[in-house]
Amino acid sequence: MQVSNQLTLPNFFEATVSKFKNRPAMSLVGGAMINYEELDSRIKSLMNFFERLGIEPGDRVAILSSNMPNWGITYYATTFMKAVVVPILPDFHLNEIETILKHSGARMLFVSDNLLSRFSSLKETESIAIIRIEDFSVIGSNNTDISYTPFALPEKSYSVEEEDLAAIIYTSGTTGKSKGVMLTHKNICFTAEKSGRIQKITETDRFLSILPLSHTYENTIGLILPMLKGSCIYYLGKPPTPAILLPALQEVKPTLVLSVPLIIEKIFRTRIQPKFSGNFILRIAIHIPFIRKKLNVIAGKKLMETFGGELVFFGIGGAKLNRTVEKFLIEAKFPYAIGYGLTETSPLLAGCNPQTARLQSTGPAIEDIELKIHNPDKKTGEGEIWARGPNVMKGYYNEPDLTEEVITSDGWFRTGDLGKFDKDGYLYIKGRLKNMIVRSGGENIYPEEIESVINNFKHVVDSLVIEQKGKLVALVQFNREEIEENLRLMKQDLQDYAEQHIEELRVELQHYVNHRVNKFSQVQLVIVQPEPFEKTATQKIKRYLYA
Repeated sequence: MQVSNQLTLPNFFEATVSKFKNRPAMSLVGGAMINYEELDSRIKSLMNFFERLGIEPGDRVAILSSNMPNWGITYYATTFMKAVVVPILPDFHLNEIETILKHSGARMLFVSDNLLSRFSSLKETESIAIIRIEDFSVIGSNNTDISYTPFALPEKSYSVEEEDLAAIIYTSGTTGKSKGVMLTHKNICFTAEKSGRIQKITETDRFLSILPLSHTYENTIGLILPMLKGSCIYYLGKPPTPAILLPALQEVKPTLVLSVPLIIEKIFRTRIQPKFSGNFILRIAIHIPFIRKKLNVIAGKKLMETFGGELVFFGIGGAKLNRTVEKFLIEAKFPYAIGYGLTETSPLLAGCNPQTARLQSTGPAIEDIELKIHNPDKKTGEGEIWARGPNVMKGYYNEPDLTEEVITSDGWFRTGDLGKFDKDGYLYIKGRLKNMIVRSGGENIYPEEIESVINNFKHVVDSLVIEQKGKLVALVQFNREEIEENLRLMKQDLQDYAEQHIEELRVELQHYVNHRVNKFSQVQLVIVQPEPFEKTATQKIKRYLYA
């Protein structure tokens, strides 16, 4: 395999294998470990398999799979031979998968067993080779006599360049239609390399992967970055439910975990907050600052034990972290850090480490990236965040008009996010430009900020603030199971009181919110959302479904 001295995936990998060939690389939790030399062998064998199936540079290879070592092997084999990987989020609907396969022109699709059942009615697979990712066996293809051969070597050499297309990643956006983001080898490798300068990472570090590898956040920082540093990655093999995640944390004792806010917010609300609110003395003591801080330190030590006791970096991205939860993490001395980015920027634009984190900030711009606030408000300094640098995408696949809308002629990417900088260059995100509500008096309302207040109210699972007929309306999902359990402990009849209690909470919530926001942001109506909101891979609500 011929590689140039550039920012390319095969170049990164070759350097790692030469330094860390005997170091552990990937494993399922509880499974056999693969070292970097073995990983190299498996990648080359899969490249040979690709060649015999007729895959050539530029061809699209799609992956629809849960996380496992063979996901990464497939990704690397594809990109090392100048083909283009098309990761598909496991939670995409069938019609979205069909659209992606057709739009990308995929010639091959790797599928994991747990997602295979979707293909009984999938229309777009007739001309696509379907491969079972667990063992690389051929499920559907015109070349059914061809099989994967361990230890085989590719017959051709491939000269991969920085500007070669590496991946087309289809976004699971909050505003509707998925777009195919074209990322080059340079986009991805630059971001991984710069991300590694924010937090020191070495070959002894252990990553536990809990987010979908098909999302750019986990892909670049949870797959490429540890490979660059010779670190080891553990995969759960199953969704990160508490029953799966908690034992894995104790077994792996990870040093680094990447997460979305929902996970740590859920832990706070279900495991930490009830211990304070359930005890009368603690409920009073928690409002005394110096006592609260001492209690939070104790809770933080227990939280660290839950995560295995050796965690040095808990990265949070994908959405804004709740302010109350973040204040707890700071006082608990939990090693969290927040980053900001988009699929279109490979993804990281700004970030910090646990030692430099600041409340509600995503940190400063990463090295060699330009960030600016376009047309800032003269009073607040807020405006749309624009970015320019080597990690900005090549464009949207087969969508030149959409690409022109978001990338200026001089290379600035319009993020669509609103934010501002402090005097030290730390970035603070206010919300999405498309989500911002402009009231009749010209006031700018950020629904995300109101939602943050709502989500701190008792028994609230999630919320969404929208405008209807000039009024601010909050759609709120209450935790019915939690309410019923409380009523059961009070020995009240569930059937008679549950609905009544939710109605009382709805009224109380409106009063609670309106005493904590400015007069322009006050909610005129609270509507109970009976079912969970539909969300993206990073657990952001798909707003367009509810607007």
